[in-house]
Amino acid sequence: MKLRELGEERLVAQLVARCKAGRKVIAGPGDDCAVVAGPGAGRLLLLKTDCVVEGIHFRSNESPLAIGWKAMARTLSDFAAMSGRPQFALVTLIAPAGREVRWTKEIYRGLRRVADRFAVAIVGGETSEIEGPAVVSISVVGTVEKDRWVSRDGGKAGDVLFVTGKLGGSIRRKHLNFIPRIDEARWLTARFRIHAMMDLSDGIGADLPRLAAASGVGFEVDLKALPRTRGCSVPQAINDGEDYELLFALSPNDAGSLEAKWRKKFPRLSLTRIGSLQRRSTGSKQQFGRGYVHFQ
Repeated sequence: MKLRELGEERLVAQLVARCKAGRKVIAGPGDDCAVVAGPGAGRLLLLKTDCVVEGIHFRSNESPLAIGWKAMARTLSDFAAMSGRPQFALVTLIAPAGREVRWTKEIYRGLRRVADRFAVAIVGGETSEIEGPAVVSISVVGTVEKDRWVSRDGGKAGDVLFVTGKLGGSIRRKHLNFIPRIDEARWLTARFRIHAMMDLSDGIGADLPRLAAASGVGFEVDLKALPRTRGCSVPQAINDGEDYELLFALSPNDAGSLEAKWRKKFPRLSLTRIGSLQRRSTGSKQQFGRGYVHFQ
């Protein structure tokens, strides 16, 4: 069987099936970050690793500064999904020996720009030669308060679904200059009980079904309500991927208050009510789209 026949989610499920979780592991594979017991009371450790691959996540002619920005920002976006604070990063750079030194230095300049913005210290890493395309891999450790961390599996039937920002348009370089929604996520969990949350990396067509499945519910989306990047169609908003916006669910009792307070706090960033979570028997995703799926 080839990887393209198995698909990403089934592959990951098989790879981690025999991984043993100790008693200190609170959330392992299957969420945006791994969550483990912290060294002190009231806090948990978050761990995340991610990578960008030349030809998949960026083109050879892209600005190395932008590539470095994206490599770090997409990892930090997963911390936003769980309302965490990233703290320390390790960088692994794998590149052909013929690549210009200036290219690698610009990669690191882009990495540092994002890291500095969110007070993340780059504390080490690795370099390696490769004959194929370049790869930048980032591993980050951070923390979150026990009463503020959010997973994908807490959604409830009747919850309202919200999305930050606009969807679609990654082909127009949007995926190279986005800002991780860490500040917004921290603000949300300080004021509201967010039941489930994740960042939209593979497109809402792939990620919303994942959130619903983890929560054991279905969903219903008003396609006309989806906030689209200018010039994007509804299918592009659903399937393009690499939006790195927040998708979250909370009680309908809090929805009105959230919308009013959001407008005052983040006047330049839209917040859109796109639908709701439903009982599994009534939720549907048959014609919703599929987003981006690796190996297929």
